[in-house]
Amino acid sequence: MRLYLVSLGCAKNLVDSEVMLGLLIKAGCRITQDPQNADTIIVNTCSFIESAVNESIDTILELAKYKSNGSCRRLIVTGCLPERFREAIVESLPEVDLFLGTGAFDKILTAVNGALNERNCLLPDPNLIPYRQKEPRIRSSAYMAYLKIAEGCSRHCTYCIIPKLRGKQRSRRLEDIVAEAHELVSSGVKELILIAQDTTHYGMDLHPPVPLYRLLEKISEISENIWIRILYGHAESIENSFIRTVAEHRNICAYFDVPIQHASDRILKKMGRNYSSQDLYRLFDKIRSSVPDAALRTSIIVGFPGETDKDYETLLTFINDIRFDNLGVFIYSDAEDLPSHKLPGHIPEHVAIDRYDRLMSSQQKISLLNNRKHIGRLYDVLVEKWADNTYYKGRTFFQAPEVDGMTDIHSADLQIGSFVNVKIEDASEYDLTGKVV
Repeated sequence: MRLYLVSLGCAKNLVDSEVMLGLLIKAGCRITQDPQNADTIIVNTCSFIESAVNESIDTILELAKYKSNGSCRRLIVTGCLPERFREAIVESLPEVDLFLGTGAFDKILTAVNGALNERNCLLPDPNLIPYRQKEPRIRSSAYMAYLKIAEGCSRHCTYCIIPKLRGKQRSRRLEDIVAEAHELVSSGVKELILIAQDTTHYGMDLHPPVPLYRLLEKISEISENIWIRILYGHAESIENSFIRTVAEHRNICAYFDVPIQHASDRILKKMGRNYSSQDLYRLFDKIRSSVPDAALRTSIIVGFPGETDKDYETLLTFINDIRFDNLGVFIYSDAEDLPSHKLPGHIPEHVAIDRYDRLMSSQQKISLLNNRKHIGRLYDVLVEKWADNTYYKGRTFFQAPEVDGMTDIHSADLQIGSFVNVKIEDASEYDLTGKVV
């Protein structure tokens, strides 16, 4: 059985895809990089926002062509798209042979073997799917791995569909996470990236609760020669113990990814975010005073229902005050199954786009000034890929994969997946340039 799998969406989805591949290869299936030669094609989908839904559907329709123009006998769609649109999607996409929801990943081998009913849509409750202690994975990178520490989310943000798609937060046992981390490091991984929907709330649903800092301490003991990075924090669940642990451990990246979504108290309340602008000022001041070299990253939504010019100016002022090292901006994506859809005052698209453009323009200036401060300094850089005969591309501790800029390294002979010491010589809005010293 030859398989071709496409993973769409976030890093959490990528882990699910890697686990599915691990289960399939363990059972004797083979992976092909050419969909033309695949007997079975799997699309692991995202449906978080409208653009993700459109990308998922476009990808499915494109790959469905190989059922008539290639070797494909079975097209399977997994993940968030079928979980969100449920049985109705069966009629909308007749090209697909089988849909598996987010709680049905463990059925992938049965699905590939054709032992499930054709034209079916399996949607078991994601809340009832337990973590197995050990899952085989086929990683997309030999030297970097995402480590999922919890599934689902128990918050009630009005713009977010994730709790419906993934269920309530279910943290993994500390011992299971640490065991997987040991295996990953032993296999050559140099960067472990801890992820969940609400990473900094890890362990609060366990009995007894296990704070995130304790998990970090255990993982940091595995090796001094790795990076440990935490993504997807939440302003409400960042404890002093977490900040202190990052400050005390050299192998934990001083990188704080805290998507705040907005900075206007009015809009935060409408979003279901239970903190104020002043809470955010205090949080980032605390991080910077405790970890002087901390890199701050956040995500923002503009054009949320009811967002006035005054709300937007409050947000813009906040961004200019905090001066984030990295910032992502999204235009509010509406859908009928979101609580925010019922809010009054939906923003015209052209207004939301203008706010997006202004915010990105402002952040570009901030990013350029922040990056120029690195010129002349030395940093460890994880070498990621060869670019041409004169340079490689890599990342510093303040550059997360996929979402941040990169560092161009002038050198003719470096090993992919190794750490090198680089002196920064130049900087742009997003990327750095340096040479090995």
